[in-house]
Amino acid sequence: MTARGTLNRELVISAAAAVADRSGINAVSMRTVGAELGVKAMSIYHHVSDKEALLDALAEWVFAQIELPVVGDPWREAMSKRAASARAVLGQHPWGLGMLESRPVPGPALMRHHDRVVGCLMSQGFSALLATHAFSTLDAYIYGFVLTEVSLPFAAEGETEADFAARVAPSEAEYPHLARALEELFAQESYAFSDEFLDGLNLILDGLAQRLAAAQGHERPTGADPRRA
Repeated sequence: MTARGTLNRELVISAAAAVADRSGINAVSMRTVGAELGVKAMSIYHHVSDKEALLDALAEWVFAQIELPVVGDPWREAMSKRAASARAVLGQHPWGLGMLESRPVPGPALMRHHDRVVGCLMSQGFSALLATHAFSTLDAYIYGFVLTEVSLPFAAEGETEADFAARVAPSEAEYPHLARALEELFAQESYAFSDEFLDGLNLILDGLAQRLAAAQGHERPTGADPRRA
């Protein structure tokens, strides 16, 4: 229980995040946050003006959890660290997936985050256009991977990818290529879907490195669209 006099904005936002973690973002309201803190809903209005302001603050809260890249650091290492941090944060708070870019008024945490990512890339030779391509592609990959990861349909507690694959194994006669792929994958006892994150991330970073090298050498990668250099 929290006495009204000890409330502050930080406690309110943390309580809202706890409600969202437990029940989803649609469960967040002045009433549910008040109940989380053991106070009446009206007490919350002393710290956030309305529900929309509360949701704006939650979006800011999520962004603030993600490790910021440092302008001047090697871009590939910085983007890898940021991607790993974003994956971890969104995995813990998957309700944030739908909020990071959707709030109508960007707050300072969001703006600072974007400024650092773009600054890190441009300080290493990325043009504004290539930095935007990189930012967009990386975020689409991170958000999409986390959405898949938190939605994996492992029914039994402790069920592994191999257990699940065996339980829903496709007919070899109907789906020969999928059956063969699964058999080869799970013949390697070390396979885990979570490892796909780093492999996919490196594919993107390899492509960005090639685009950057081509731009700096005034050459286009084979097959590149000249309008996107």
